[in-house]
Amino acid sequence: MSDVHRPRRPTYLPDLEEVAGPAPDPPSAVAQRTAHAVLAAGRASRGGPQRQRMLDLVGHVGVDDLAELWRDSPEDSLPASLWGLYLLRTWVRQDGAEAARLFAAGRSGAEVASVVAGVAEPPGPAEVAALGDAVLTCVFDGELGDALERAAAFARVVAAGRAHEEDPAQHRLGMGNLRLAERLERAARLWRAGRLE
Repeated sequence: MSDVHRPRRPTYLPDLEEVAGPAPDPPSAVAQRTAHAVLAAGRASRGGPQRQRMLDLVGHVGVDDLAELWRDSPEDSLPASLWGLYLLRTWVRQDGAEAARLFAAGRSGAEVASVVAGVAEPPGPAEVAALGDAVLTCVFDGELGDALERAAAFARVVAAGRAHEEDPAQHRLGMGNLRLAERLERAARLWRAGRLE
């Protein structure tokens, strides 16, 4: 036997991407795609059962799953804006009496916002629930900027209503309502400038 060392052929090692497949999309990309898909599907539905399914998206998908998709998106983004609108609709439908009470209490402190929100008089549970539907319908009819402004105005009036409460927890919630209003107003400006993504 010879002591001569024979060179070996190099072993082929597949590229990591070949083994693992392409890297999964980052959560922000998934959020963007799903938000644009919801917007497109809502706009394609011209009333009827498909439109109702888009309005009831939280009920079909689940609030936790939708939150997982959109809640942590950058504030000035389409996913975060849609999340705010769906969350508002969910609240006014599930706790309409409280939403109506706070809205009624805040009208005198936020008169302009009260008019922009467009809640029917007198504001009761059915009227605030109708606002939640109207805002999303407005989104799907191609008026996202208007929908964002109406939702922001509603949040401002509710925040003014909470300011009259004695419970410190209501004051904290009111600050959250104000932050939501500011975020939605900013999103409306970005949408109209073609910069809400």
